[in-house]
Amino acid sequence: MVKPFEDKYGTFVPSVERGQISSPTHASAPGIESSQLHADYTLEKGIELYQIRKFPEAVKTLQTALELYRSSQNLLGEGRSLGALGLAYYALRNYGEAIACSHQSLAIARQVLDRLTERQTLANLGNSYRHLEDYGRSVEYNQQSLAVAREIHDYRGEMAALNNLGMTYKAMGDGLHAIHCYQRALIVARNLQDYTTEGQVLRNLGNAYHAIGNYPQTIACYEQLLGIVRQLPGRETEMQALKNLASACYTVGDVRKAIAYQEQRLTLARQLQDRHSEEQILENLAVAYEGLGNTSQSIRYYEQRLAVVRQLADRQLEQETLVSLQAAYRAIGDDAKATQYQ
Repeated sequence: MVKPFEDKYGTFVPSVERGQISSPTHASAPGIESSQLHADYTLEKGIELYQIRKFPEAVKTLQTALELYRSSQNLLGEGRSLGALGLAYYALRNYGEAIACSHQSLAIARQVLDRLTERQTLANLGNSYRHLEDYGRSVEYNQQSLAVAREIHDYRGEMAALNNLGMTYKAMGDGLHAIHCYQRALIVARNLQDYTTEGQVLRNLGNAYHAIGNYPQTIACYEQLLGIVRQLPGRETEMQALKNLASACYTVGDVRKAIAYQEQRLTLARQLQDRHSEEQILENLAVAYEGLGNTSQSIRYYEQRLAVVRQLADRQLEQETLVSLQAAYRAIGDDAKATQYQ
């Protein structure tokens, strides 16, 4: 069976909008203006901490910004601080706090007509409720986020809402609705030439096709994903894409194509000096060739695996590989060689 990518990585939450926060109408007084600038700076700092994934520090900084905006009665800044806090809590998997902050942010955003923050908090509510398995609310808020994004021509927000709707439908077991949403998100990502998000949507779309047993489409999505990740930094994603492609090809009985993807993965694992992945790939290749009746190639990969597991000093894997080598040599009638691996 294909082991799809972890769905949790498919959630798409756009970066916090970094627009300038409007000054309050009474900001002409020097003391108030200074306080406003300090609040703006604190919010910006919290956003930066969120973007570099320092989530606990972001929460503390955003809470300070929230207090500063409240003390100056700046509703716009208060709403945006609460929205950013909701995203930070979501990143920390504190979905209860994420929901609480997002609801407060949403109420303020609608009061002051801050449509970007409204769209963003609706998306965060949809994602948070999905993680709590409240799928009805998740669909409701993601659909509202989609509607707002389209009203304000926020194409990235539209792409996010469609992708996140797809994830909710997939979690509900509604694969066909999930696929429909992912396909629409994919069109937007391609129009924007956003290759990172295109890859993310293709991954989710491949997973959705896998869930309904459509393996040819699963393979097609993963092959497109592979083409994208090879243009981006970060070889680990390429490793995962190759692994999923090999597994999907095995599932549909295309063993030779599966072997080709495993061999590409082996080359990459060696470039990354990932010995644990290398050992697993060598075993997969040995088993695949064994299944094709090509025992000499199978032995070749088992011997390479033996060398790797000895470098890892893993006695259990070493013993397993020795047993496999004994069996392989006996299968071709070379008992003398088989005894060397006892």
